[in-house]
Order: sequence, then structure tokens, then C-alpha cells
Amino acid sequence: MIDPKLSGAEPAVALPAVSGPSVVLGLIRACRPKQWSKNVLLFFGLIFALKLTDAVLVERAFAGFLVFCAASSCVYLVNDLADLEQDRLHPRKRHRPLAAGVITRGQAVALAVLLLVGAVAASVALGMQFAILTVLYILMTFVYSFRLKHVVLIDVFVIAAGFVIRAAAGAIVVSVPISPWLYVCTVLASLFLGFGKRRHELILLSEGAGSHRRILDEYSLSLLDQLIVIVTAATIMAYSLYTFSAENLPADHSMMLTIPFVIYGFFRYLYLMHQRGGGGSPEDALLGDLPLLTSGVLWLLTAVVILYLSR
Repeated sequence: MIDPKLSGAEPAVALPAVSGPSVVLGLIRACRPKQWSKNVLLFFGLIFALKLTDAVLVERAFAGFLVFCAASSCVYLVNDLADLEQDRLHPRKRHRPLAAGVITRGQAVALAVLLLVGAVAASVALGMQFAILTVLYILMTFVYSFRLKHVVLIDVFVIAAGFVIRAAAGAIVVSVPISPWLYVCTVLASLFLGFGKRRHELILLSEGAGSHRRILDEYSLSLLDQLIVIVTAATIMAYSLYTFSAENLPADHSMMLTIPFVIYGFFRYLYLMHQRGGGGSPEDALLGDLPLLTSGVLWLLTAVVILYLSR
């Protein structure tokens, strides 16, 4: 159990569940809609296969996006149920609706089941291959919540695998091939985010980190900093190679113009991680930091302009 003095938080006490609008808002918050931004990756296959002007495929990609939003929210609810007692002792997670008592266990379970059934049913309607990836994503993250998040290094690799499944699902739902480089860059970038998240947890929880999440006893700041340096360099190099070697890109190598945005994005994230105490929530960093968000938007716009004007 974490000493409140170590975590910097007052002892958390579960509040009685309430009713009405507060419960509805609590259920919405428990779905973590801000983290749906991770599912934007499902559109990348559509964009980089030059199918963004196909209305039917755009509609299918958006449907796939909604399926993964439902699936990921189901997983978040299950994860909160599994970590309920630990979250109540965490300086930030204790404010989550379930840990704070805004919603009950029964309500969380009911919503998780509803989202699970809806996501699987909708995925089947979009095609069996897409459905298999959706179920694989759900099963993998369930196993992560109860077992794999306690296995050193594998915990972060599972997080990375979730992003790869998203990328693959985005390509399959619109029936387009996707460059292997996208998978490589996705794996490396998600490892970067995963190790950054572990680093943030170590700093936030200080000496009580292992008591809250025992896997943190297997990590140290020096180890994580070394791993982050490795995956940062590897990601930038892999993306750079992609811009002038992928077969579906313009022959004039104009896609290389997007490299500076990627480099700046990684450097800005490292700045937020080391100088601002960030890194715990990638979606908060992206949506809450204007320079980082601007870099991401400029990267995407530049890539789209290059790809579609060079056809």
C-alpha cells in the first residue's frame, strides 16, 4: 500500500455512487473519450493508400474508428475494475469515476458488456478479417490488464502491439495494402510512448511506485532513459527511410519534407517529458501542448498535400 506522504495525495475514500446526470457524465468519462485519439491511426491506411477521396471507403474507415473507440472504452472499463483499489491510492487515478465512487462496479460492468457486444457485432458487419483483429485487440488488452502488464518489457510491447493492430485494422477495413514501414514506425513510436509513460509513473509515485504497480520495481529512470533514446533514434531513422524508399510515395522524394515535423515532434515530447513532467498521457500531451499539436497537424497536412498532388 502506498504511503499518502510518498504519493503526495491525501488518503482516498470511495464516495457513494450518485444518480442522474452525474452518473451519465461519469460513465462517459470512464470511457476515456480523450484516448479515442489513438484510434485515428485507423485512417492512416486510407490516407497513405491515396483513397481519401473515396466516400465509401471513408465511411468504412469511420465505422472502423467507432468500433475501436467502443472496444478501447470497454477495455478501459475492465482495466479500471481490475485496478480499482490501487487507483484509489493513486494521486491522479483516484479521481477516475469508478475509483471516486461516481459510478458503481455494476454500472461499469454493464457498460463494458454493452460496448463489447456492440463492438464485436459491428466489426463482423465490416468483414470477418476486421472482426478477427477487433477481437484480437480486445482479448490481448484483457490479458494485459490481468497478467501481461506485470511482465517487464512485455507490458510495453503489448501496448505497442495494440497500435499495430489499429494500423492493420485500418488498412483491412478499406481493403488497401499498407507499407511495412508504417508498421515499423508504429511499433517504434508506440514503444517510445510506452516507455515514457512508465518513466512518468516512476517519477509521479516516487518511492511508492512499486506498491501501486509492482512492475515499476523492475524499471529505473536510467534504464527507461536509455530505452527512450534508442527508440527515439530508431523511429526517426525508420521514418526517414520510409519517406524515400516506400514504393507508394512520390518518386521525387518530396515526402522527405515531412521529416522535420517528425523530428520536432519527438524533441518537443522529450522536452515535455524531462522539463515539464509530462509523458504520462500521450493524448494530454498532444491535445494540451500547442507546439506539439501544431507539429502533428502540419505533418499530416504536408503529407496529404504531397501524396495527393503528386498523383
